[in-house]
Amino acid sequence: MSLATVHSRALDGLAAAPVTVEVHLANGLPSFTVVGLADTEVKEARERVRAALANSGLGFPANKRITVNLAPADLPKEGGRFDLPMALGLLAANGQIDASRLARFECAGELSLAGELRPVRGALAMALAMRQAARQGEAGRELLLPAASAAEAALVDGLVVRQAAQLLDVVAALQPEGEALARATAMPRERPAGLPDLADIKGQAGPKRALEIAAAGGHSLLMVGPPGTGKSMLAQRLAGLLPPLDDEAALESAAVLSLAGQFDLSRWGQRPLRAPHHSASSVALVGGGSPPRPGEISLAQHGVLFLDELPEFPRAALEALREPLETGRILISRAARQAEFPARFQLVAAMNPCPCGHLGNPLRACRCTPDQVARYQGRLSGPFLDRLDLVIEVPVIPPRDLQGLAPGEASAVVAARVAAARERALRRQGVANALLPAQDLATHAVLEAPAKALLERSAEKLGWSARSFHRVLRVARSVADLAGADRLASSHVAEAIQLRRALGGAAG
Repeated sequence: MSLATVHSRALDGLAAAPVTVEVHLANGLPSFTVVGLADTEVKEARERVRAALANSGLGFPANKRITVNLAPADLPKEGGRFDLPMALGLLAANGQIDASRLARFECAGELSLAGELRPVRGALAMALAMRQAARQGEAGRELLLPAASAAEAALVDGLVVRQAAQLLDVVAALQPEGEALARATAMPRERPAGLPDLADIKGQAGPKRALEIAAAGGHSLLMVGPPGTGKSMLAQRLAGLLPPLDDEAALESAAVLSLAGQFDLSRWGQRPLRAPHHSASSVALVGGGSPPRPGEISLAQHGVLFLDELPEFPRAALEALREPLETGRILISRAARQAEFPARFQLVAAMNPCPCGHLGNPLRACRCTPDQVARYQGRLSGPFLDRLDLVIEVPVIPPRDLQGLAPGEASAVVAARVAAARERALRRQGVANALLPAQDLATHAVLEAPAKALLERSAEKLGWSARSFHRVLRVARSVADLAGADRLASSHVAEAIQLRRALGGAAG
């Protein structure tokens, strides 16, 4: 046979589109041509495949005209994932392996010059795409991957994933009487260990309460205070308060990390915590490039995105967060293609109140003029602040007072209350309070008469937008859930209003 077909997949955003690798051997001047919108990394596979076959003791058709077509031709192909399909296609076209057995698999893998199989990005995206195709009635195939990538793909239920460490192992399994390759097994989810504990932070009862409310409802949070008050420590403990991810949410989070080559199997099922430096560009935060890659907001899918020194981030980068905060997704458009990535993250940010950082600090005098303070806080636009649920102050605790404070509640105690409140919300409305649609607030956030009057007076006095009004109502719903209340009382609404009063009322 001079023509062979191998099935694989190319990454297209978070999707993994099917690709047919066609290998044709013909008489003529010896050559090795790769066509099908392949980038430089894919075309370099010619040399890797040639060396891998030779060093594995397998025949390479050096006297043939070799053409490899990656179909469909209008889908960009990148990375070293097509090394293994090309090598197997060459061997099948040359009659060295059983083409009928090869047709049962979809495969991907990078080859070393010695014939070893190296992991590839996006193994989980491939597995999820194959599971979806099987559910739609397409022919069910097994997935063949390098061992490290197969361990990721095996996390997807209902899919047979085979693993191999060497090209020779795959060739032996594809002989007419060859033994099947080992099946990859899923790694069990483990309870997170070693997470920072809330008990490490003494005092700061108000910010801790705000953190608990944010965790219960999935709300965004901005902490404002002088340096050294514990803003970063508080933010780092939010992930430990959130309820465990269910299997589908864990897979979504892991798939995005796998796409970026940053998935760690030892953290399978744990909520990610992303903390980019304030010099990060808008592309680094929301994603981009060619082909488009996920940014920090997508890598924080179902987890926490912590932005420290918030006003120091480029204005364009912060403004780019406005739409994902509302929609939970990001659509990256380029001249040639579009890519959509999930962005359902929980934003936690921290900032100083002024350039010197000591505005309101009883221990040190602030050196900033009112003009400088206004310019510094003005780096955060009104529309951006309008999309934040909680804006709180983190006060300074003098060291002499700090020494006498007893440790606070442990994260496990607070997390139990958060889990109960979140479960209450999910039973009632199916989503966390932060995601409750505005049209459903009247049904699920029923106000008592005094609470309604208080909320309406506050909205008029503080000049809230409709978005701010709805966000305060969602926060009040979370406060009520923590208290086990069905209806929103004045105390719940008052606490929600108080948690949106920093920055001189700029958030309201």
